[in-house]
Amino acid sequence: MNHLGTQTIETKRLILRKYKDGEEKYVYKNWASDDEVTKYLTWQTHKDVSVSKEWIDFLKSNYDRKDFYEWTIVLKEIDEPIGSISVVELKENINAVHIGYCIGRKWWHQGITSEALSALIDFFFDKVGVDRIESRHDPRNVNSGKVMQKCGMKYEGTMRKADVNNQGICDCAYYAILKSDKG
Repeated sequence: MNHLGTQTIETKRLILRKYKDGEEKYVYKNWASDDEVTKYLTWQTHKDVSVSKEWIDFLKSNYDRKDFYEWTIVLKEIDEPIGSISVVELKENINAVHIGYCIGRKWWHQGITSEALSALIDFFFDKVGVDRIESRHDPRNVNSGKVMQKCGMKYEGTMRKADVNNQGICDCAYYAILKSDKG
């Protein structure tokens, strides 16, 4: 892999970029404080804005690493962060990345997460040179799987009681796309 770190990526409606100082208020307000958004995630709902600030500080301390990929999803129309998308696992031995994402409830069902994931698929295949991009979701979170399908990811199977999230031990449905799938 040709690691490039978190680069700014622009789409029709979005800017995917590094977090900036002072954006904890958006992280907290737009998604991290919402139990419905974090229901199927592996990290706890932020109880106050200081947790969001600590998280951003941690991310910023890692942005100088070329193998660190964490973006905020900024909606151009309002020019503020509305979600996040990142590499949650690098698999150097098989030239693959595992992507995770979440977006504020106000922006669900608008194709925004699919637009962000699609941009990252292009980035990782074309610029970083990965061969496989994968993601997973709790099967009860059907819409997350729809995002993956919309981006051309293929369902590879469901592992029973193989993950844990804010609902406890859960099944996990895996999806992936290979560079060769893109043609």
